[in-house]
Amino acid sequence: MIIQILQIIAAIATILTGFFSLIKPTAITDFTGISALGGRGITEIRSIFGGLFITLGIFPLVINSPIAYMMLGVTYLGIGLVRAVSMFTDKSLVQSNIISLAVEIVFGIILVI
Repeated sequence: MIIQILQIIAAIATILTGFFSLIKPTAITDFTGISALGGRGITEIRSIFGGLFITLGIFPLVINSPIAYMMLGVTYLGIGLVRAVSMFTDKSLVQSNIISLAVEIVFGIILVI
């Protein structure tokens, strides 16, 4: 029961991250280091960080299937794996990357269980 509640919280947090990126795409610059150059860049942030994250979070809640939560978890673990490697190869071992990696690992594990 606790795991299901944590999975729902992870899905909702994913949705909220998406909504924040959709509504305030330029506000993520400080945390992510990504800045949009013109309308095209803002559209990309809105669509990927916004639309994709909203969809990834909503789908498991609507379908209410363990496999949907697992897919979201595998997605987080995949992102975390690439981030972990990239943090060393790109020499970007900074606080925001460490926080993101921790969230990705924790959410990934919770969602895959």
